[in-house]
Amino acid sequence: MGKKELIQKFQKDHEKYWKVELFKKEGYSRKKCQKCGKFFWTLTDSMTCPEVTCQSYGFIGDPPTKKRFSYADTWKEIDKFFVSKGHTSVRRYPVVSRWRPDLFFTVASIIDFQRIDKGMVAFELPANPLIVPQVCLRFSDIPNIGITGRHYSSFVMIGQHALANEKGYWKDRCIELDFELLNSVFGIPKEEIVFVEDAWIGYGAFGFSLEYYVRGLELGNAVFTQFLGDINSYREMDEKVIDMGAGLERFTWITQGTPTSYDAVFGPIVEKMKREAGIEHDPELFLKYSKMSGSLDMDVATDIDKVRMDIAKSLGVTAEQLESKIAPLEAIYAICDHARTLAYAITDGALPSNTGGGYNLRVVLRRALSFIEEFNFPFRINDIIELNCRELKPLFPELLENLPHMQKIIDAEEGRYGLTIKKSRRIVADILEKGSSFSSDQLAKLYESQGITPELIHKVAREEKVEVKIPADFYDALTRNHIAEKEEKSRFDATGLPETRAVYYEDAEKLELDSTVVAVRNGAVVLDATIFYPEGGGQAADLGTINGVKVLDVQKVAGVVFHVLEKPEFNEGQRVYLHVDGETRKALMRHHSATHILNYACRNVLGSHIWQAGAKKEKERAHLDITHYEKLSLEQIRRIESVANRIVLEDRKINIMNMERGEAERKYGFSIYQGGACPERVIRIVEVEGGVDAEACAGLHLPSTGKVGMIKIIKEERIQDGVSRIEFVAGEEALKYVQKEDDMLRTASEKLKVSPEQLASTEDRFFTEWKERGKKVEELEERIAELEASKLVAEAKNGIVRKVLDVDAKLLEKIALHVAEEEVVAVLANQNNDVVAATLEGSEREADKLLSELYSKFGGAGGGSKTFARGRTKGKVSFKE
Repeated sequence: MGKKELIQKFQKDHEKYWKVELFKKEGYSRKKCQKCGKFFWTLTDSMTCPEVTCQSYGFIGDPPTKKRFSYADTWKEIDKFFVSKGHTSVRRYPVVSRWRPDLFFTVASIIDFQRIDKGMVAFELPANPLIVPQVCLRFSDIPNIGITGRHYSSFVMIGQHALANEKGYWKDRCIELDFELLNSVFGIPKEEIVFVEDAWIGYGAFGFSLEYYVRGLELGNAVFTQFLGDINSYREMDEKVIDMGAGLERFTWITQGTPTSYDAVFGPIVEKMKREAGIEHDPELFLKYSKMSGSLDMDVATDIDKVRMDIAKSLGVTAEQLESKIAPLEAIYAICDHARTLAYAITDGALPSNTGGGYNLRVVLRRALSFIEEFNFPFRINDIIELNCRELKPLFPELLENLPHMQKIIDAEEGRYGLTIKKSRRIVADILEKGSSFSSDQLAKLYESQGITPELIHKVAREEKVEVKIPADFYDALTRNHIAEKEEKSRFDATGLPETRAVYYEDAEKLELDSTVVAVRNGAVVLDATIFYPEGGGQAADLGTINGVKVLDVQKVAGVVFHVLEKPEFNEGQRVYLHVDGETRKALMRHHSATHILNYACRNVLGSHIWQAGAKKEKERAHLDITHYEKLSLEQIRRIESVANRIVLEDRKINIMNMERGEAERKYGFSIYQGGACPERVIRIVEVEGGVDAEACAGLHLPSTGKVGMIKIIKEERIQDGVSRIEFVAGEEALKYVQKEDDMLRTASEKLKVSPEQLASTEDRFFTEWKERGKKVEELEERIAELEASKLVAEAKNGIVRKVLDVDAKLLEKIALHVAEEEVVAVLANQNNDVVAATLEGSEREADKLLSELYSKFGGAGGGSKTFARGRTKGKVSFKE
């Protein structure tokens, strides 16, 4: 059963689900749309639902509200209303939903309050009821952005949420409040407010809903989440949830009645961009176009080009004329949206990249850059980001605070894009010249391998007077391929087994224990209690023995600890003696605590965008993966080391406590999810005192930072786009590393007969001398090549010379090129089976074909052009007849 079938099921008893007290009180009647068949509730005689595909916008140029509100003022009015009705106003949550293992971004306000608890969705509201201005990121509508007048990649969802208990309310009160907001606060006449029946299906929960419209514009959707599970297997929730989400952008738009919502939301920014770009448009034409542009929705319309042609025809212009007038303005709207999305995402710790959610951000960034390049706009994307941050300061001041750091990241990304753009144009032109078409797979490959956007392809195609069609769902399909990988299934089956008592949490110093065998399963031993820490959170498992038998691995599944041994020959109920290797345990604890300290140091030095992207703690060394946009400099590494070791010297206390998840989020923020989302309601928090670090962490730690010892970074590398790996050692391992480095310096000093302090200057002198010798060798080789070439030219017959020489491949090529300069064709080989051919441009003989003749006779392969080719044969070359 899908959404359509679910709605049909609900509609068999529509009064039970959709009829609310307000409809009875105000006299709303239920009707079926004559165009699309949807059911809606209205106070008028209209037989057409308010969906944009069934009626045009009726508020553009004629807003139905009494007042005109700015973007910030619209939120203030809404917030004030709901607070006056007993709601708690909650600050926005991050757009990066690190508390959800299945999502990259916060896509709706209800996501703020959903947690995954043992595979089931749980609703955890910090107040009941509440109102929140939640910034949401969605990337499925990218082709619509700038075109329809209402689509965004980032927008503020007005989240009205409540639990249906004595403190909160259910559907009657929800619709009553929403109706009062529209009618009393915004002054929209009652008969203008129409409700459409719908349903919503989310992760692990679903319900029926009422969308509310005014003059063709959907302003909000009140979802009544009543069922837990999926639509084929569910139960009614103990506490039903009100999930009303409305668009702040749309509320602002309807109060202003501007041609597009972008004009209302980005007004001052759009006007500045238009002035700088010298864009002039026909206001009357654009107003008429805007009322019809909603039908250009690529999710609904099957042929966008045809819809645009129909609109152009009704406006009395050609499709080409319409596009020339509208396209630059639509590009400006899209750039505004994309710039704002990047500002939100980077502020909250996400980076453009080729992996995960960063992929979506790079898509919108490069689309914006492509528009700027296509229309030759005189501004940079960073300029528009700054304008957005300043405009949004009344609502979200954190954007402007983070601006300098944000612009560094964008500069780095823009530099990468600039390096590829010229080459990209040539690639597209070559494909068009060959008459090739662009398949969806080829478009995706061009974007992913070369950064070539559909917008660039369109521009080059127009210049070449070639028609190219880009699939409407191109960006959506592209981003769908970059979702998070699911966790691998464990090889251990914990079904029916009791949870293992984790003595390693009770006393991390305890290294010996008597325990009882509960089961032997999957080649592993399960005990009633254990001191062996199982692998998890990047920390390696403890080593040791059970009854003298070596423990090879320890894993935890659903609270059950499995011990993998060399010989798991134990019996259920048997008493056993456990011994953990104390040296390994101490080293692992040291490296784990050092990881938390180092993560703080990275944020302190590099910026708030730093998040842990992975970590591994082993006995000998550890590494921390962080999100960062460029390779670290030596100076940055030294500063990170200094900050980390300062924390060690301060000997700050490391506290470990179990806390309710919601309480931990409120106290420490969402940075507690450095290691990922937590599936439990009660989570283990590891806090380094003094505001240094607080994370949800299942690992073992030392009691204070002073016990960690020196932290030494030994390596830094880029392991993937947007992620840097910092390899380090701590404590005794750091001392061993420094001693080893010292030994190497002393050995080098002794060999060169200089002091360690003189090594650098001695190395510089040796390098300079080596370069000088290299230049002399190069000059000698060039002279040898000239002399050898003159001999070969003298030996040439019929304008060609073939010979095997006793020289290396590099010198062989030089000789061949010198021979060709004398208008003689050279086909040469050496004792290592290297072969080379050289001719002048216009020669009857072609170098690559001459070598092909050798390969056919002696085997081998190579490559080259008509004038120069090289390769290697399998057998020894002989030019004797």
